[in-house]
Amino acid sequence: MKIVSIVGKKNTGKTSLTVKVIEELTRRGYNVASIKHSHHSIEMDKENTDTWKHKQAGANLVVGVGSTTFFNSRTEMDLNRILFLIKHMDNFDFVVIEGYKSYNYPKIITSPNVRDEYTICEVDSFTIDEKGVSELADLIEQRGHDIVDTLFANNCGYNDGEVIASKIRQGDLTVDELDKTHSYLSIDGKVVGLNRFVSDYLKQNVLGVINTLNLKDFGVDKIGKVELIIPDANSKQKPKECLTEIEINGQPLAINSFTNDIVTNSVKAMVNSLKTDGEVQKIEILISDVNPDDLSQSDIAVKINDSNLKINDFTQGILKETIYAIVNTLKVDDEIKEIKIKVED
Repeated sequence: MKIVSIVGKKNTGKTSLTVKVIEELTRRGYNVASIKHSHHSIEMDKENTDTWKHKQAGANLVVGVGSTTFFNSRTEMDLNRILFLIKHMDNFDFVVIEGYKSYNYPKIITSPNVRDEYTICEVDSFTIDEKGVSELADLIEQRGHDIVDTLFANNCGYNDGEVIASKIRQGDLTVDELDKTHSYLSIDGKVVGLNRFVSDYLKQNVLGVINTLNLKDFGVDKIGKVELIIPDANSKQKPKECLTEIEINGQPLAINSFTNDIVTNSVKAMVNSLKTDGEVQKIEILISDVNPDDLSQSDIAVKINDSNLKINDFTQGILKETIYAIVNTLKVDDEIKEIKIKVED
């Protein structure tokens, strides 16, 4: 998703330029969303309609559904929160914003007195012709980028979203050169950036669990876009350090401290969900006869504090799928036949 903002002083043609840009991007076959920001109150509903009455009665969010759908919230949302929610609604190629001149997204300005470091072009919206709009759309294709905190480009040495966004605006880096992230995370309304490894890790783990479910019972024939909400995630941010060892086919696998922490937290989270008795100090999981095409045929043994733990077939399936997904993100070269993970406080 690429984002661009059109900003300028009042009566400088922001709306007319926004419309022309949306029309051109749509003509090119892109799926486009738009956001309009105003310093004045914007009412999306007429007085005395049913939905207006809902809001007057005290509803903080009113959704009207007919030939179209609209959301009317009583509170003003942060722009990044809105952009994150747009990702949930559809796979949009572009988001064209009218306004929000104080935010750090590529800006096309319609008046010189709003120019800042995020400006990529200044346009006279009253004189721009068809060729000019086309050239502007070309520039938006090149310089637009996703939510700043989601930008990672380890392969070219940049890991800071602000720096990466600046390089894109300047034309020194393209979106195609960025890490391909497959998961997006928001905690308490704040977007949290995920690099390629963590993004893949979360994706594989979630899909590992989902693959154990009878999805067809819920009308799901094919997994496409997955959305997960954890409404009450009370957890310590920095659990104590643990020693984690991974063996693949009987051979130790070297992992850095970052990967160690991720694997440790994942394995401990899975075991904690099993509601074992007493404090868990040592975990050992062994999966043998691994067949990636049918993990249900693999054998699994779980030990907690050196004692065997009995688990049912459903839980076995979740553990096998999830642990295989964990190891799969580590880019193991050899064919995986056996996985052993030890976690010890």
